[in-house]
Amino acid sequence: MAAERGAAAEALVGQVVLPGDLLLLPAHYDEDAEGERLRLSAGTAPQGQLLCGPGLRRSGAGLLVTKCGLLRHRPAGGGAYWVDSQQKRYVPVKGDHVIGIVTAKAGDVFRLDVGGSEPASLSYLAFEGATKRNRPNVQVGDLIYGQFVVANKDMEPEMVCIDSSGKSSGMGIIGQDGFLFKVSLGLIRKLLAPKCEIIQELSQLYPFELVLGMNGRIWVKAKTVQQTLIIVNILEACEYMTAQQRKQALAKLSGN
Repeated sequence: MAAERGAAAEALVGQVVLPGDLLLLPAHYDEDAEGERLRLSAGTAPQGQLLCGPGLRRSGAGLLVTKCGLLRHRPAGGGAYWVDSQQKRYVPVKGDHVIGIVTAKAGDVFRLDVGGSEPASLSYLAFEGATKRNRPNVQVGDLIYGQFVVANKDMEPEMVCIDSSGKSSGMGIIGQDGFLFKVSLGLIRKLLAPKCEIIQELSQLYPFELVLGMNGRIWVKAKTVQQTLIIVNILEACEYMTAQQRKQALAKLSGN
């Protein structure tokens, strides 16, 4: 496929795309904001805004591929296109929930390793109920589950452990026990999918706690160390096993 001519994005969904490929969008996505206002005045329903996901960037009348992988499309809302690739290096994205490791304290700010090209910052006031007198007990080496509020190529990533209403919503310091390991970003997206079969099958094997970070980090804690390690090994192997192989492995474990 010639990158100069391009091809219709809808025709390439589910196929492999390469960096430099140009994906052409349907005509209604090319209309500007003025055209959108004209449709509203005519009484017709406006088209939703198209979302450009990972591996793509806007280029004129289409999308330019920046990463090798499978092209995916979600028609809900205004629609979304992204490239599904087996990537291990994480690039911070605003709104992503990640697991960070506290590496240093610098005044009123904590430095966290999130697996990106530079550490992220986290203010001590970015916790639920935190004040100047009531500071959170965060130590170097602690695991923090939070989300990015600032993430772009020109600024240092910034994390918080509260939502828009000031509640923690499950974010904050992760317990001392448990096991932290890293997997590919593709497996993380698969585990975070609604009604993920892998999580449902594991929950029938052992009761456990699980924290998934979009930066490829997973924290697991089960009742015993042995059960924790079994779950870790299954999650790591799921990336390379078919659904049938996974079910056979779980059946053997449940029989022991």
